[in-house]
Amino acid sequence: MQHEVQRLFRQHGPRYKWLALLTVMLGTLSTAVATTVANVAIPDVMTAFDVGQKDAHWLSTGFLAAMTTAILLNAWALQRFGMRRVYVAGMVVFATASLLGTWAVTLELVIVARILQGLVAGLLQPLAITLIYQVFPERQRGLGVGLFGLGVILGPAVGPALGGVLVDLTSWRAVMLLPVPTAVLGGLLALRFVPLGRATGGRLALDWFSVLLLAAGVTGLLWVMVSGQRLGWLEWPVLPALIVVPALLIAFVARQLLARQPLLDPGLYRAPAFAAGSMIALLFGVGLFGSTYLIPLFVQEVQGMTPTAAGVVLMPAGLVMAAMFPLGGHLADRMRAVVPISGGLVIMAVSCVALGFVGPETGLLLVMFWVALGRVGLGLGMPSIHTGSLSRLPLHHTAQGAGALNFAQQLGGAVGVTTLSVALDWRALREATAVSPDALDRAGGALSGLPEELYREVYTVAFQWSFIGLGAVFLLALLAAARFARY
Repeated sequence: MQHEVQRLFRQHGPRYKWLALLTVMLGTLSTAVATTVANVAIPDVMTAFDVGQKDAHWLSTGFLAAMTTAILLNAWALQRFGMRRVYVAGMVVFATASLLGTWAVTLELVIVARILQGLVAGLLQPLAITLIYQVFPERQRGLGVGLFGLGVILGPAVGPALGGVLVDLTSWRAVMLLPVPTAVLGGLLALRFVPLGRATGGRLALDWFSVLLLAAGVTGLLWVMVSGQRLGWLEWPVLPALIVVPALLIAFVARQLLARQPLLDPGLYRAPAFAAGSMIALLFGVGLFGSTYLIPLFVQEVQGMTPTAAGVVLMPAGLVMAAMFPLGGHLADRMRAVVPISGGLVIMAVSCVALGFVGPETGLLLVMFWVALGRVGLGLGMPSIHTGSLSRLPLHHTAQGAGALNFAQQLGGAVGVTTLSVALDWRALREATAVSPDALDRAGGALSGLPEELYREVYTVAFQWSFIGLGAVFLLALLAAARFARY
């Protein structure tokens, strides 16, 4: 691939690195918008298909679960088909899936569309980092990653607000169409500015058995977390799944240790800094995607705001995070990575704990402030996680390393969103049982059947506990950061 990159530099001159960066930013922008924009539409989807939060959350969780699995296919896809073919094909599938979700007539079909979007997102995110490492010199890679983050975060910053407006003006279906234009433009630019060559290194064979083990294990884990709460942990089919799912995940790990060409190379984790960085990325994923899931729900379900207001709450936070990414990238080039990472974790913990004290009467501006503060921490820490971890690996392992880091972050996001979805209903049900068991009995044990004031009261407590739990996750990540500091 390096020869192809050199040819493109000769063809386009020094500006080529910026053209390549813009191209991958557009495609990843589309998938990043899709990651978050659906969250503002979840209450409307619940109403449209007459389902509860425990079913509608699969719009977010299904996307993240598919993305988690697909990330590990990136290194194989780049070597088998080449960067340009993977990128362009991904944009075609992504746009098609978006249209499928727009026209879907059942919740299940919308979830299928979201899963397809997630598969493409998983393939493309590591691809972008890989290309940045190929076209930017070593001393500017932190800048490249930071600017890439700036562009990618701008989408999720503006996307939920624009999506909320579209939902209010039309319907939830508009959020499925929102990322299509940038996907089409990114695919067209890729035909000219993304290298055609394959990734360097020995030819990889795709271990389909590992793919199936991972997909079944992750999906089963998320299903068990949701169904155990709803059906009972000792009931059929949850109880057998509690045995089968850990067995699948253990089998996946064993397969990676024994395989000649593993899907997730265990050798990457022999670099202690990379192993610690992966753990931090996982916990960052829990916090990032967990808070992005909670905040629009809280604003709409507890404070009674519109989808537009839910998107507006997230917009300043996204803009702040986008502005912080270049600074985070600059700091990653100038100081030890652990400094901005630890600072970011502390800031995010403060933000989440503060959100644990908001309620129905809390002003929207105060909620926006605490959310934006958390994004300051994310913007500071995330570029340093990538540059600090990948710098410990040989250049030819960059693709697999980037994929492994993104895998950790998305796995954290999928598990985090599912855990929060379960915890919300569990804590709200417990609160309703304590406050007004008679009202809960009259509602047939269903939270959605509670009187509006009681519904808001019990969910306020549930949201507060969930936000404080996220704060604890970020403080826990400081332990991994301390290990990261040793190397």
